[in-house]
Amino acid sequence: MSRFDILDLLMEQEIGFNFNEIIISLVLSILLSFVLGKLYVKYGKSLSNRRHFANNIVLLGVTTTLVISIIKSSLALSLGLVGSLSIIRFRTAIKEPEELAFLFLTIAIGLGCGAYHWWLTTISFIIIGSLIIIRGLKKKDENQNLYITISARENERINLKKITEILNFYCNQVRLKRFDFNENDIEASFVIDIKSFDRLNNIKNKIKRLAKNATITYLDYE
Repeated sequence: MSRFDILDLLMEQEIGFNFNEIIISLVLSILLSFVLGKLYVKYGKSLSNRRHFANNIVLLGVTTTLVISIIKSSLALSLGLVGSLSIIRFRTAIKEPEELAFLFLTIAIGLGCGAYHWWLTTISFIIIGSLIIIRGLKKKDENQNLYITISARENERINLKKITEILNFYCNQVRLKRFDFNENDIEASFVIDIKSFDRLNNIKNKIKRLAKNATITYLDYE
């Protein structure tokens, strides 16, 4: 039997579906993804809307489980999936590494459940979830006690350099967490250590002098 005959045989081979196993995989994927979403909301450090992002975790986990459960029954479907993914361009912007880490963990849950490795997936998730909790319970740096986000239309008077100079003048510590630039609009988020509310007011006044339409948002680090 030639290699082409073996390949044709594998392509024609179909493994029957076990609906009980699929249901167990989907339910377990939902539970683990739901818990992961709660962990992300409670212990995540992302500046974006964590609750909105967490809502997608369950959907992604279940979808991955369903896809793996289907394609594992057929080599032809597996090759078809590879071909489909090769022509799809994903344009979703992952703005923070933490989001990417949780996405990979969600996909891993889907892969494990879809491959029917339930115990391995569950035990691994418990270990990783424990690490997330331990990391979240660690004492935060007391100097970094406030988030500040500044949005404005960039011009010759205001840019990232001038915003940073103002913050460094009034704050004991400044750390850039996120910077977005879209055409002429800029948005920068910082973690700052500041001693008094008067200095916050001075920062606001300085920024407003540079750009009257600037939006300034303060958020407690905790």
